[in-house]
Amino acid sequence: MGVLRIILQIVGIVVLILAVTIITLRIDNQDADGPSILFPGGKLVSGELYTGFEPDWSFTDEVQTIELQLVNPLSSRTIFIMESDGKVYIPSGYMRSTLGRIWKDWAFQADEGDGLAVARINGVRYERQLIRIKEGPVLDGIVAKLTTKYGAGATPEAIKAGRERIEAGDTWIFEMAPRGAQLDEN
Repeated sequence: MGVLRIILQIVGIVVLILAVTIITLRIDNQDADGPSILFPGGKLVSGELYTGFEPDWSFTDEVQTIELQLVNPLSSRTIFIMESDGKVYIPSGYMRSTLGRIWKDWAFQADEGDGLAVARINGVRYERQLIRIKEGPVLDGIVAKLTTKYGAGATPEAIKAGRERIEAGDTWIFEMAPRGAQLDEN
């Protein structure tokens, strides 16, 4: 009985140290210029602020992840990006799961709030407005790009399954529109 008690105490101490370390790293990173690999960060401050006409977003085909910062509440994270038909989009998966509701709180905040955001791509910051896309023919191109870039390829089955996940609310897609873009009811 004494050996089991010692083992349980050691395991408890290791778990406590791990929990304190994770909490400390998360708190320490919340004011950083951008997110870390695991934890959300603070305001994106470094990098040139893009001004001018809407860019040709096709360059994002070569970019795996970007840094995205919500303006309200101020928080940044690393996320996938894809371009379709000249517009740029970001996904958020597992939205109806418990883990998704905890880990993807930014998506709920963007959808329920004003959607104002800043994206940092290759060191350049872009002021954007996140607009959730729930349905419509535009989803075919978005899902094709998503499955080609991050999945098994844009087969008809993969596109159909991706559309179904979006329309069911399991995956959320946001257009990163220019600030002040018209909000359609999708």
